[in-house]
Amino acid sequence: MVIRNERSGQRKQDAIIMAPELLILLGAAGILQADLLPDKKFLLLPPVNFTIKAVNLAQVLLRWEPNPDQEQSNVQLGYHVKINAPQEEEYETRNTERSLVTILHKGFSASVQTVPWSDHSLQASSWVSAELKAPPGSPGTEIVNLTCTTNTKADNYTHFQPYQVSLHCTWLVGKDAPDDTQYFLYYRYRSRIEECQEYSKDVLQRNVACWFPRTFINSKGRDSLAVYVNGSSKEAAIKPFDQLFALHAIDRVNPPANVTAELKGTCLSIHWEKPVSAFPSHCFDYEVKIYNAKKGYFQTEKMTTNTLITIIDDVSKYYIQVRAAVSSVCRATGLWSEWSQPIYVGKDDQKPWTEWFLIAVMMTICFILLIFSLICRICHLWTKLFPPVPVPKSNINDFFVIINNEKTGSSETEVISYVEEAGFETLEDSVF
Repeated sequence: MVIRNERSGQRKQDAIIMAPELLILLGAAGILQADLLPDKKFLLLPPVNFTIKAVNLAQVLLRWEPNPDQEQSNVQLGYHVKINAPQEEEYETRNTERSLVTILHKGFSASVQTVPWSDHSLQASSWVSAELKAPPGSPGTEIVNLTCTTNTKADNYTHFQPYQVSLHCTWLVGKDAPDDTQYFLYYRYRSRIEECQEYSKDVLQRNVACWFPRTFINSKGRDSLAVYVNGSSKEAAIKPFDQLFALHAIDRVNPPANVTAELKGTCLSIHWEKPVSAFPSHCFDYEVKIYNAKKGYFQTEKMTTNTLITIIDDVSKYYIQVRAAVSSVCRATGLWSEWSQPIYVGKDDQKPWTEWFLIAVMMTICFILLIFSLICRICHLWTKLFPPVPVPKSNINDFFVIINNEKTGSSETEVISYVEEAGFETLEDSVF
C-alpha cells in the first residue's frame, strides 16, 4: 500500500510539471492552424455596378463601385481592368472609372476585379464583366478602306492661330450597300466634333470623299483623331464605321520652301527654308537629291540643317530637289513630304528634249517619203497616179519642121523659108 501511494504521488507531480509544456505545444499548434486557415477578414469581394457607356465618338466611360460588403482592413485595394474587345488590353488602377478612346463599331467588352494594391500575397476577387453591343446595321453596308490625310497651310487671317490644318478623307462603298445609300462623315478631335460639308460623289451620286478646308486639329498635338461614318438608305439599315488615326501617321508635310542653288567652280551650295508648319526649324530632317544629267545618276544626302555644300563636276548639268519630314525629337516619325520642284545648275551640253523631238519627227517624215518614192518608182505608181496631160497637135509647128527638113544648106532657101514664115503669120493674123 505504501509503495502504490508513492507511485501515484509521483505521477501527479510529473503531470503538474508537464502541464505548461503541453499548453505551449497546444498554443503553437493553434497558431499554425490559424495561419493555414483563410482569414475571412481579408477575403476580397468583386466590384459592383460595373457599367460601360459610350460618351462620345469612339470614346467610352468605364465605371464601377467598391463592394459595400467588403470588410474594412488596413489593406489598400486596387482594381485590375481587362479589355476583352475590340482588342485585348490590361491595366491596374486605384480609381473607380476610366475613359478610353477606342473604336466602337465592333462593340466593346471589359472585365474588372478587386486586387490588393500592395500586399500581393492576398488573392484577387472574382471577375465582373460588362458589354457594349455593336451598333445595328446590315452586314456589308458599312464603308471600307477609309483613309485620311492632314495638311498645314499658313493662315493670314488670324495672329492667334497662324497655321490652319485641313482634312481630306476617302472611302469605298460597302459591297452590299444599296444604290441609294448615302454616307455622312464626322470627325472628333479632343472635345470638338464637326460634320463634313464638302463631299465628292461617285457615278451613283453616293458620297465617297470628304474635304475639311479648316479644322480644329492641332498638327503638333498627340491626341488621336476619331473619324466616324454612318449612312442611310430606304432599302437597308446602314452599319456605321469608325476609325482612329495617329496625327503623325497621316500628316502630309509640305515640301521645303524657296530652294536655291549656287555653283562656283566645282563648289555647289544649296539652301532652303523650312516647310510651312507649326513646328519650329529644329524639328525637321531633310533629304537632298542631286541628279547628274550627263552621267545619269543621282546622290541623296540626309541633312538636319537647311544648307548643303558639296563638290561636283562642273562640266555637267544637275537637277536638285529637297524633301522634309518632322524629326523624331519633336514627335513620332511620320511621312516624308513630296519632293520640291527641281532647280537646275551647271552646263547643258545636251540638246533640249524639244529639239530632239523635232529632229526625230523630221527624220521620220523623210524616211516615209523615201520609202514612198521607191515604191512609186518600182511599181510605176507615179505614172498611174499622175498621167501626162495630152498636148493638141499644131500645124504651124509641123510646117516649120517640114521646111527645116527640106533645107539644102543655101542661104536663098533660108530666105524663102523666112519669107514664107512671115507671110504665113500675116495671113493668120488677117484671118483671125
